[in-house]
Amino acid sequence: MRFSFVVKSCNIVKKIIDTFKNIWAIEELRSKIIVTLTLVLTYRLGTQITLPGINPNLLESAKAGSSKNGLLGLFDTFAGGAFSQASILALGIMPYISASIFMQLMTILVPQLQKVQKDGDSGRKKINQWTRYLTIVVTMFQAGAYIAYLKSPGYAEALIPSFQPFFAFSTILILTAGTLFVMWLGEKIQDKGLGNGTSIIIMVGILARLPQSILQEFSAKSEKGGGGLIIFLIESAILVAIIMGLIILVQGVRQIPLSYAKQIVGNKQVGGARQFLPVKVNSAGVMPIIFAQAIMFLPTLVSFTNLDSTKGIIRVFSDHSNGWYMLIYSIMVIGFTFLYTALIFNPKQIAEDLKRNNGFIPGIKPGEPTSDYIGLVMDKITLPGAFFLAIVGILPGFAQLLGVTQSFSTFFGGTSLLIMVGVVLDTLQQVETYLLMKEYDGLMTNGRVQGRQPISVQSI
Repeated sequence: MRFSFVVKSCNIVKKIIDTFKNIWAIEELRSKIIVTLTLVLTYRLGTQITLPGINPNLLESAKAGSSKNGLLGLFDTFAGGAFSQASILALGIMPYISASIFMQLMTILVPQLQKVQKDGDSGRKKINQWTRYLTIVVTMFQAGAYIAYLKSPGYAEALIPSFQPFFAFSTILILTAGTLFVMWLGEKIQDKGLGNGTSIIIMVGILARLPQSILQEFSAKSEKGGGGLIIFLIESAILVAIIMGLIILVQGVRQIPLSYAKQIVGNKQVGGARQFLPVKVNSAGVMPIIFAQAIMFLPTLVSFTNLDSTKGIIRVFSDHSNGWYMLIYSIMVIGFTFLYTALIFNPKQIAEDLKRNNGFIPGIKPGEPTSDYIGLVMDKITLPGAFFLAIVGILPGFAQLLGVTQSFSTFFGGTSLLIMVGVVLDTLQQVETYLLMKEYDGLMTNGRVQGRQPISVQSI
């Protein structure tokens, strides 16, 4: 039995090596990987450059506390630590994400923008251009708020007094330019690299904090009374299990059977094929968690005033491991999941498209009955998806209650883990597509790697 296990292990290692060789043998794919790695390295180097007028040697105490401040900690996670260390790329890609979310919601709610979006490539180019303009406005607004944040206790001591007359103007200018540069990097990765540029940049920022978090957790468990190596290995195994469950959630699909009526076009018969309409269990992606975190952060804004932030609702909303916080947060995630799914998923439009193309669901009449049936199926699978998403959102709080350090607990669920899993699946799907096009074996022995539903904002 031991010999058989060794043979299987060698075969697995050989297959992995052969897969990497096949990936590197495809010239176009190799070029995309090199471009992506180069642009990502450029971004990471930019996050290490401190803003003019700030002494980087005096930032350590401020950096330690900034990652614990609710939504500011979320910003710092997305920026790969650039937010807390007052980098020229401190705002990162977040202003562009905010502008993209706003424009997507507007294209759903405003009929005029819907018409523009349906104009094909020209319409999408207009929407993208308006998103860029809005990004500049959002960045300048956030840069002003960030300047006020830098003048708070902790960061104020690091400001160079002689540079203060120019600090506000130069910081707004540099942060705006930095965000536009990061946006440009994302677009270049999208065009010339591998994967979704915005997603890759966010994932790299999140992963940049993983090694340090693992070391902190290992050090904490190695201390006397920390539990030792066994507890650390158990935590690692639980993290792997959570990731596996999250992959199932991201890839979960309910397939609705479709049929198309046969037609004679010229001398050929078309139609009659049987296809499926894939309906995602988690169509809303990470957006419900982001919205819920943003709303839950609002009460903690009081902590930046002179009011007592250690009592009542402020204490509840600032402690992610608090029972009331997790309950309210879960309810909000479930509600936002249904709301966002209703905004991006239109059963009536799908039913009209099917009717126009002579398609139908077997046993269901075309038109409104089809729309009602698709909506019913969507509601049925969205409910368990929303509950699982809420559980994913509060897992970091449970991890903290069980003794996991705060930095490492963020990888047990929430926005960070959901984004990482989704982006990795999307990228692997593209790699597998290239392999299959060149008649190589795919990345999996059985089945295919499935990415997320291609929705612009959901790509984060």
